Amino acid sequence: MNNPHLQANGRDFSPLARAAAPVLLAVALAGCAGPPVLERQVLGYDEVTSRLDQKLLLLNIARTDNGKPVHFTSTSTIAATFNWTTTLGVGGEWHRTAGDSFLGLNAGTGASENPTFSIHPLSGQAFTERVLTPFKDQSYEFLVFQGGAIDRVTRLLASGIEVQNADGSFARFIGNDPARPDEYTEFRRIATHLRWLNDSRKLFVRTLVFEEPIAPALKAAPSAADVINAEKEGLQWRRTADGAYQLTRFQAGRVVVMNIDPMSLGNQARFELNERIKRNPRGFVFLDVRPDGPGGDFAVHGAIKLRSMLQMLAFVANGARAVPEFDVAPDPRTGPTAENPRSALHITISETPPTTIASVDFAGRSYSVGDTQWDRSTFAMLGDLFQTAVGEVKGVDLPITISK
Repeated sequence: MNNPHLQANGRDFSPLARAAAPVLLAVALAGCAGPPVLERQVLGYDEVTSRLDQKLLLLNIARTDNGKPVHFTSTSTIAATFNWTTTLGVGGEWHRTAGDSFLGLNAGTGASENPTFSIHPLSGQAFTERVLTPFKDQSYEFLVFQGGAIDRVTRLLASGIEVQNADGSFARFIGNDPARPDEYTEFRRIATHLRWLNDSRKLFVRTLVFEEPIAPALKAAPSAADVINAEKEGLQWRRTADGAYQLTRFQAGRVVVMNIDPMSLGNQARFELNERIKRNPRGFVFLDVRPDGPGGDFAVHGAIKLRSMLQMLAFVANGARAVPEFDVAPDPRTGPTAENPRSALHITISETPPTTIASVDFAGRSYSVGDTQWDRSTFAMLGDLFQTAVGEVKGVDLPITISK
């Protein structure tokens, strides 16, 4: 049996159900659409910033290759406001004839963003401190400690090796410059020798640590109060070999590259070594391949002189066309190494840009990173050093703010 009343109710409420379904779906979608959109946008901004840094490096290499001055900007902040909205509307008409009456519902969702970028051009004192000042020895240690091949780090970051006498005085300089073929050949062979020793676990690149005396030794033992006060200040009392009492402070000194473990030296020997190393600025890394250690038949004593960011870019740019690097065979006293490429970082200059690697157009040519694992790794290292030098910018002149 059919019930007309139930049929009438079915005709009355089925349009409402059909109209409400999209509304409920729209509300549900609006509630879950926000997080994926935010995720895509945040990752997108990060990718854009990374790509800008790569292009900025290549652009300054291209500028240097064409005799133009370099120019650096840093994207210090990206502030973006995201809005998600949901709208719901209800409309209806009522007629005497039930079949002509209807209730209409409409719903919609929307999303918008308002990003603001702040970029800082580097100039004046900031340019001098960040771009023209040589890197410190901790940067060299950090790159090697993080797993960077020591010959790659040395070839990119070092302008040469200052050979020193036993007392630390200057003897001669070995330049990392293909324009001086004899010096360049010797430098490359030293870098390859260090790579062989490091790969063989026979080289130590670390910071000297020692206990530094900060006051004259005492013959009498310190009181309990003196011991407690020293500990509060991070100091310690030590008994010396002659029975005196010395107040000391644990100290981290300069970075050394040695073919013996510096910790095998006594505390006094490490302290005295650090005092000699301090004669050089922080842009020098102490180098001592001793005759009595592994690989000592190719001994060298001196310091690795580090470059600034500008000097690294000039070295890479000159190697592209003006003064290209050349192949150097390892010294006969050096064992086998995994790789020994011609260039520290090869830059390809072509008429058309490549599609698979980073590139930038300048002066009608395309500048790109060599398409090898070595070149990509070296370029990534150059990017790390760029971030170290220019990445964090605070209080540098007036920022340029761009709102979208």
